[in-house]
Amino acid sequence: MKKFENFCKALSNLQIIRDAKEPYDILTMTGGVALFEICFEQAWKAMKDILTDQGYNAAQTGSPKQILKLAYSAGIVQDEEKWLAMLASQNEVSHSYNEEIALGLIRTVKADYIGMFEKLKAELEEKWL
Repeated sequence: MKKFENFCKALSNLQIIRDAKEPYDILTMTGGVALFEICFEQAWKAMKDILTDQGYNAAQTGSPKQILKLAYSAGIVQDEEKWLAMLASQNEVSHSYNEEIALGLIRTVKADYIGMFEKLKAELEEKWL
């Protein structure tokens, strides 16, 4: 499944940010934010593809928010609120980039979001593909 493969590659790239230490230079910060955005995009698209393949017709035309809610109800993700918070983070950065938002996002990516992506990958591999 191509979208799942894209997600796995994006996650592998994002995991590099774990080794970065503060203070971050501009390339690390900007690159980390971009890697998060790419990984998030690939994650929800992989979920959409899998849900569609599994017969969830609502997934065919769903927005990221709708897909996350459907993924939660289907059991793909276990914490709807955290995934919706991740969507909000992605939207915040893409609409108003500034250094303070980027720094906060990098910290959250390292503390929470990479682990959430890793759980998603494991769930999809074990139960959905």
